[in-house]
Amino acid sequence: MRIATPLAYATDPRAGADAVAAWEDDGLDVVWVSEAYGFDAPSIMGYLAAKTTRMQIGSAILPIYSRTPALLAQTAAGLDAVSGGRAILGLGASGPQVIEGWHGVAYDRPLARTREVIGICRQVWRRETLTNDGVYRLPLPAGEGTGLGKPLKLLTRPVRDSIPIYVASLGDRNVRMTAELADGWLPFLYDPSRAADVWGDALAAGRSKRPGDLAPLEVVAGGPLAIGPDVTGLRDLARPLIALYVGGMGAKGRNFYHDLLCRYGFDAEADRIQDLFLAGRRAEAEAAVPAELLERTSLIGPESYVRDRVQAYRDAGVTILNVTPLGPDPRRQIAAVKAMAQ
Repeated sequence: MRIATPLAYATDPRAGADAVAAWEDDGLDVVWVSEAYGFDAPSIMGYLAAKTTRMQIGSAILPIYSRTPALLAQTAAGLDAVSGGRAILGLGASGPQVIEGWHGVAYDRPLARTREVIGICRQVWRRETLTNDGVYRLPLPAGEGTGLGKPLKLLTRPVRDSIPIYVASLGDRNVRMTAELADGWLPFLYDPSRAADVWGDALAAGRSKRPGDLAPLEVVAGGPLAIGPDVTGLRDLARPLIALYVGGMGAKGRNFYHDLLCRYGFDAEADRIQDLFLAGRRAEAEAAVPAELLERTSLIGPESYVRDRVQAYRDAGVTILNVTPLGPDPRRQIAAVKAMAQ
């Protein structure tokens, strides 16, 4: 099992990237760079490529609505070139609030778009003449444009013609599509004790249709990491993030993270977090995050306990353990969990 970590996007990106680059010596295998409505991810990924030599550098995630499929493919190919073949293209649909509020693009047909983006990216990297007749019309027909567009293929030669594509998905249809077509899966708030109940059928259905030329699906999941005795205090550090996603990352009825907590059995708690957060009572929303959820979605405790948690994620099918180290010595945490994973 490999070890990954997300780069914090609310801090100085150079300082954060320098810190993560140092963790490469401690065994870190993958770094994920987020893109919400802060700095763009590819700029920081390029900086990381210059600062590192071994670890993979992934976007988590690039929204499929903010760039054309061809540009997503070009960006991934460029990052793969400057990193020497270490890029991962992490994709996701994001949500209506960000896509329509920040990008000004209608949030429509997310599954169909994701499926076509995956296919178009792979066409581009194989340097095939690019055509598509679906949500994305390539070339654009005369009735929808000037009629002067023509099929093209990538001018440059990619380092790899099969850059890994990972998809962030939570709902059953999206998870089925991910298991069928993607190289990896990026779930969020992953509880290894409930993963099979929540996603097992969708993953099995997708894998049953998976092309034979694709390697087994990588599963990227984990949570906050801290090895030490202050269990409650350190777990509480995850409350603001969970409250933000469950309460604020989507309107009522269109919040995927709220829905996930309900599937975990925290229906009342999810409703309360959302109501408090949307009412502007953030501290109360954070306090309403169940202690049981904090425990089940983290790796925080004495060394023997964290070792058991690592095994629990492995047993649940996780192949890349994605951890956020807490406390004053993240390098020690990374090195320790790397040894446990091996």
